[in-house]
Amino acid sequence: MKKLVLIALLGLTSMANAAHHEVKMLNANDEGSMVFEPGFLKVQPGDTVTFKPTNQGHFVQSRTVPEGAEKFISEEDEEFTITLDKEGIYVYTCPPHRMMNMNGIIQVGDNMTNREQAAKMVEDLEKRAQTNKGRLEKYFSEVK
Repeated sequence: MKKLVLIALLGLTSMANAAHHEVKMLNANDEGSMVFEPGFLKVQPGDTVTFKPTNQGHFVQSRTVPEGAEKFISEEDEEFTITLDKEGIYVYTCPPHRMMNMNGIIQVGDNMTNREQAAKMVEDLEKRAQTNKGRLEKYFSEVK
């Protein structure tokens, strides 16, 4: 019985330590047009991220997620919150503005078993970008 109580308390403690992060979906900032702010985010397993459509016409969709993680997609012009439990690299996009390189990266923890898969997705998205070239590669260079 004591073990069960200890396990429950440890679980509650780890949930209490989880952080909440916010990513804005913007038409423009100092990085250029059609951008996530921040475009790169490092979080810990169990943290939550809320995507906020600060301007209209945006939504978010995962392009690459770590093995065992569920892909995600939000509704247009709707706030979207996700809890990231699986360590690895999440590459995501705003589908209507993908050609403008409105893409971003979240690194969860330090175990990046999907780094190669994420690098290929970054390369593919950069090739398809018509504007803001190099932005996603810059974000990917922050993955450590």
